[in-house]
Amino acid sequence: MGPFPVVSLMVGSVVLSMAPDEHFLIESINSTGTNATGTLIDTESRDAQRVLIASTLTFLVGILQVIFGVLQIGFIVRYLADPLVGGFTTAAAFQVLVSQLKIVLNISTKNYNGVLSIIYTLIETFEKIGTTNIADLIAGLLTIFVCMVVKELNDRFKHKIPIPIPIEVIVTIVATGISYAADLEKKYNAGIVKSIPRGFLPPEPPKVSLFSQMIAASFSIAIVAYAIAVSVGKVYATKYDYAIDGNQEFIAFGISNIFSGAFSCFVATTALSRTAVQESTGGKTQVAGIISAGIVLISIVALGKLLEPLQKSVLAAVVIANLKGMFMQVFDVPRLWRQNKVDAMIWVFTCIASIVLGLDLGLLAGLLFGLLTVVLRVQFPSWGGFGNIPGTDIYKKVKDYKNVIEPEGVKILKFASPIFYANIDGLKSSLKSTVGFDAVKVYNKRLKALRKIQKLIKKGKLKATKNGIISEPGINNEAFETDEDPEDNQDLQVPTKEVEIQVDWNSELPVKVNIPKVPIHSLILDFGAVTFLDIVAVRSIKTIIKEFERIDVRVYFASYQDNLISQLERSAFFDDTVRKDMFFLTVHDAVLYIRNQMTYSDNKDPIFEKIALMQESKEPIEFTETSRPGDELDVQEEAMRRLAS
Repeated sequence: MGPFPVVSLMVGSVVLSMAPDEHFLIESINSTGTNATGTLIDTESRDAQRVLIASTLTFLVGILQVIFGVLQIGFIVRYLADPLVGGFTTAAAFQVLVSQLKIVLNISTKNYNGVLSIIYTLIETFEKIGTTNIADLIAGLLTIFVCMVVKELNDRFKHKIPIPIPIEVIVTIVATGISYAADLEKKYNAGIVKSIPRGFLPPEPPKVSLFSQMIAASFSIAIVAYAIAVSVGKVYATKYDYAIDGNQEFIAFGISNIFSGAFSCFVATTALSRTAVQESTGGKTQVAGIISAGIVLISIVALGKLLEPLQKSVLAAVVIANLKGMFMQVFDVPRLWRQNKVDAMIWVFTCIASIVLGLDLGLLAGLLFGLLTVVLRVQFPSWGGFGNIPGTDIYKKVKDYKNVIEPEGVKILKFASPIFYANIDGLKSSLKSTVGFDAVKVYNKRLKALRKIQKLIKKGKLKATKNGIISEPGINNEAFETDEDPEDNQDLQVPTKEVEIQVDWNSELPVKVNIPKVPIHSLILDFGAVTFLDIVAVRSIKTIIKEFERIDVRVYFASYQDNLISQLERSAFFDDTVRKDMFFLTVHDAVLYIRNQMTYSDNKDPIFEKIALMQESKEPIEFTETSRPGDELDVQEEAMRRLAS
């Protein structure tokens, strides 16, 4: 645990906004002794107030984190996918690298915050690179080289070396001795640690009256600090095969911040550089943390003065050398691209967004982008017509397998996604593509044909027989109305096959009345991948069933989840038309049932039965067209009932 750059910047922005220099201006008498006065900043009061604000903010962040942990809000860690974590931690490592680079070069830059802050820092660093302190640069480069070489040796010979060489400790001690002996600060103006305060500040209660002014900022800091810590933790959890309890982490950080807030401490999150150093030196348990904390305690109380000659560039170089593991995650991108391009895009997007926007906004952007990919994948899922592998009860996608056979007169559609308002149109579109026609428009075109045939029958120009429709002798075919409709050519995206009603089925002379042919008698919807349905989906599916029933295509459901039946019952899905006997445990069960039903039924198109009934009806039948299902379905069904009566 420790500070992290983005959290430090967020806390600093709150402190500066609540305690700006303008609030601590005091008048001063001119040094010449005249009565002229000027203004100075009371730095002692300002710093004391800023420390109080920072510690109060830390205390409030701790309270919020404990509340989040108690309320089990740690589930948000599940939304931090591995690609997102990889991209984010790589960007975080890059930010740490940039912040340490200026220390290695001994260059002072402005403290940028927010969008493009890393870019601005880099630009200013390179603009001032001519002022680099050579002594600090050499010390930093040597430290990086030595640390990386020794770490590589530790990794390569770890089976022979029982304890990894603590190169960071060795380098720190040697560099401190060299800096002290050579007096690098005076001779080469090297940047050294200088004074290290000893001891601890006395405990001070937080200023509760400030809570109302910082509650919004503390909320975001609590979430960002937690997310950063868990992101880094998940990297090492994956590496060392252990699990992270999000709620436990919330409570642990919360208690730490509540306790440390009373001692004028800073908001604690993960210390990326320190974590990397501890992991690379072989520390894997709480014992390493206790030893490290003990050394820090001793340094604060007694040994701080011994480290005062140490060059800052050496410390920065140690941090940079230990970021190697984080930067090696970049090589995960090609592997992710080969395995799953969407995950690779999440990694790259999160990394770039975190570098450009800052880690707080970048993490949020990466999280939203990841959720967007999930929504898009659910909204546009895979689907396809399925067929049977001969000799088995297995059904596979027709496009992917050459030897599968679609059951005669049956279409099988599998929609690999939960069905809800966002993808219901996709289900309808996939249905049209699978069956090859639009049920509503086929129904309307059949109604048009029936009207024309009815007119001819009533005029005595047509007569229905078992073999079809025959024309009365002497009737000229020119009397028949054409079926040309300017809208018909645009009815379907998938071309609809049509058969012309002929004078006799064996005759070559066609009557100019076209009726769309329905090549199937059954439709099976494989709901094996459908985990839930919303109310829009329930209503739409019920409408789809009625649309196909009107053109004498029976709809069946297979491989449904158990919870769907109870959900459909609550949604008033079942009625006289939509029954529970339309549901089957497997696709093969549905196919066998359909085959059994067709054995005892006539395969003749029911449209001819309707024409025969129309011939026998004394009263003319009125037909209603619709291009929209829903409320008008009942009107069309009533017309068909009248046709059959």
